Amino acid sequence: MARADARGRGEVRDAMERDPRPEVVVAFPAVLRRHVDCPPMAARGRTVREAVDDAFARRPDLRGYLLDDQGGLRRHVALFVDGRQVRDRTGLADPVQAGARLEFFQALSGG
Repeated sequence: MARADARGRGEVRDAMERDPRPEVVVAFPAVLRRHVDCPPMAARGRTVREAVDDAFARRPDLRGYLLDDQGGLRRHVALFVDGRQVRDRTGLADPVQAGARLEFFQALSGG
């Protein structure tokens, strides 16, 4: 089993090296990390949508915590790219550059 796991990681790394899309880092909210092992991960994409879809392709169990059934951000989730809040919460079409950091946060509401 360990041999298959090591081979799988190598295949993911090889595929990422061949992918022409920029590499970014996707980080998950602290509240989620308390319940699910989800350290920041490398992903590829020219837009927020491409990058998060790439991350969720490897960790599909995280998708439902952060995105709704239509693929937009859940109501109480915020997403920032290099410290700027994502404008397109539904389509996630905001562009990303190589080396960008996408950070999900639990949004706070109230008064």
